[in-house]
Amino acid sequence: MPSSRTLTRDSLITESELAGFAAMSARRLFLLGGIALILTGMIFGDIFAVFTLHQNAAQVGANLAAAANAALAGNRHVVLANFQNVGAFLENRGTKVDTHVHMIDFGYLALLLAILQPWVAFAETLKKKFAWVFLAGAWLLPIGVYLIHYVGLAHSPVKTIGWASIAADFGGLLVLVATFGCLVGLWMHFGGKRIRPTDKLLGDRSTEGRMLFAGGLALVLLGFFHGAYYAGAHLYKHEAQDYSLLAQMSAGAAAGARPVVNDALTSYGQLQGAKAVNIAAHAHSVEFGLLAIMLAFFQPYVKLRTTWKRRWAAVLLLGSLLLPVCVLLEIKYGLIAGGMADFSGLLIIFALLAMWIGILRYTGELDASMANTPNSGDSQ
Repeated sequence: MPSSRTLTRDSLITESELAGFAAMSARRLFLLGGIALILTGMIFGDIFAVFTLHQNAAQVGANLAAAANAALAGNRHVVLANFQNVGAFLENRGTKVDTHVHMIDFGYLALLLAILQPWVAFAETLKKKFAWVFLAGAWLLPIGVYLIHYVGLAHSPVKTIGWASIAADFGGLLVLVATFGCLVGLWMHFGGKRIRPTDKLLGDRSTEGRMLFAGGLALVLLGFFHGAYYAGAHLYKHEAQDYSLLAQMSAGAAAGARPVVNDALTSYGQLQGAKAVNIAAHAHSVEFGLLAIMLAFFQPYVKLRTTWKRRWAAVLLLGSLLLPVCVLLEIKYGLIAGGMADFSGLLIIFALLAMWIGILRYTGELDASMANTPNSGDSQ
């Protein structure tokens, strides 16, 4: 049997399609880079949640309470200092959350672009340039956002924008240019009379591919249903309570009623927690569902034993279901549910890492085969 055929015995990919996943090809760069972005974003998010998020929220609450009590005492300087502290804590939290979210979202976009590469009507060299530009921007933007809190406006040529913000904006521009280039390529393909490329990835019917696709679709639907339920049953009520509690705090401060202010502060913190966990559960269910759907297309590139591919697919789906459920339970069960949510995130990370390693194994085998192409006529 020719050695060039040995690559395809565990997948649906044919020899004519191997060039689409060749060494440093656009699809390969988007796929490996996208999974790496998602992995890094999730690991960063877990570290942030464990070591910063809850402590940050406690500091914000403590400073808000101190500001309210200072207002009761008529000490405007203390009020101002506490609100400045709140602003600093919120900026610290916001930049960390934005770093986490942008990395994961750019990873999703990279996976989507990897799926679409056969329909981008440009030469492979130009598509690779788009991939490199995209990945450069996808890493630069979150790193720049992360540094905003620490760099500030020091030595900036602009009075209101620091170097970190400038770097983040430039990274966003790179991502925009690369994505727009790919969209132009898609438009050229579908707008012209071009031969439809064959791509067996979209026709893969392996067990692990079906598991991920069906499980991802179920997670997306679950997230939609929960979002619709929360919006219909609780969102407007929570918004009304938000306004009512703020008015209660203002009225209590004006009347000098410290117990009223403290009760309103406690209720306001609980309300914000309830809103946060519902929104997070909805968002995580949908995003992990989309991740599973996109990973389903690339299972033929995961060079692992079939049993392990199915196990890792199951682990990813299990973690993707447990995480939003445990996030919802945090209000009732506190740190226990929070710990389970973090553990569920680790399950997703391990499954993603295993698939990424499997793809690296496949590409290594492909590279070795292409290096021996001149002698591929020999039988083994």
